[in-house]
Amino acid sequence: MEIANPTLPVPAATPAQSAAVTLNKSVQGSVLVLIQFDVCEEINLDSLREIFGARRQEASFKHPAPGYVRFQRPPVVEQVEPLVLESGERLDVQIKYYDYGVLSVVFELPFSGDWDTLVRLASRWVWDTDFTSFAQKIVKQKIERARPALVKLYESWLHEDYFVFHVRDIAGNPSAAELLAAEGGRIAQIVRGENVPLSDGEQQEIMQSKISYYPNDLAVISWNGAFLYDSTAGAETVIQLLEYANSQLLEFRHYDELLTRELQSVYDFMENGSMGILARWRTAKRASRLHTVLLDVGELTERADNAIKFLSDMFSARLYKVAANKIGVTDYKNLVNEKVHTAEELYRFMVEQFHQSRAFVLELMVVIILIIDLVWLFKGSIPV
Repeated sequence: MEIANPTLPVPAATPAQSAAVTLNKSVQGSVLVLIQFDVCEEINLDSLREIFGARRQEASFKHPAPGYVRFQRPPVVEQVEPLVLESGERLDVQIKYYDYGVLSVVFELPFSGDWDTLVRLASRWVWDTDFTSFAQKIVKQKIERARPALVKLYESWLHEDYFVFHVRDIAGNPSAAELLAAEGGRIAQIVRGENVPLSDGEQQEIMQSKISYYPNDLAVISWNGAFLYDSTAGAETVIQLLEYANSQLLEFRHYDELLTRELQSVYDFMENGSMGILARWRTAKRASRLHTVLLDVGELTERADNAIKFLSDMFSARLYKVAANKIGVTDYKNLVNEKVHTAEELYRFMVEQFHQSRAFVLELMVVIILIIDLVWLFKGSIPV
């Protein structure tokens, strides 16, 4: 007699397996590419608004109450024509003008699909699509029209790019903890723009910069990109802070290059026999120029630092600190501070050398006058 196989009990799925099954479904959001250029020393935003008829951007907030984070001088925002890539993807484009001379071009593409598709899109956009060239063409066109509002336009422009992968909706509405447990590996790939899985050590390094405010929001910030899981309103705060951090990086890179050139010029001046007794008189003019550069750097640094104010929103302040450290703002700021300290020491040394030279010349003149007086004295006392 044939015996039927007994029906075996199906083991219950673990919470992590259940989350993984749910999260394999579609995700929706948008991908943003931030391309920023340091084009001039300052932008007159009032004049710019008259030229373009553009709107002023106010800061958004994690909380509904106003006054947590605010720009001292909000950037001017201009919507421009969409960009269509060869792949057929249509990107919304806007430009933000910051008063300290930075232009930010933002490309945005709505996204809907699964996690593997988002991983491939991130890899293609980060490594294979030249968004900088697209942005540069747009900026060159806008610069010509905006020229009356630009102060001391630079001949060459430093630039930075940054990618933001904003996931707004995920099937099942997982919490941040569930999302990390199920898709932490793919999130690390997306942030770095990698097509293949990363090592456990690299994933852990990336996840050190994760930050959440509510149980169901998440920001994972890296040096070249960030992953956001939040509502549109909630993500806007993070995106603005990431833009601001990258613009600060540009500014400190500019100051670093400026101080490097100026210090090298001073070293060359000192090595070319400028420390001779008579030649030291020229150090006054050279020291004055160095001091002017230091004042300019101090003014521009203060303006960039104070462009956005953190009043009572400790989460935004903490998020900005994480972003600044990962992007490299802190490193470049330390470099600039070190070079400022070196330049100040050089300035004091040059001023001291000038004062010593002037004192020596004055003493020499006194001696010469005494000698002349003595000569006339003795000459007058000699009988004819």
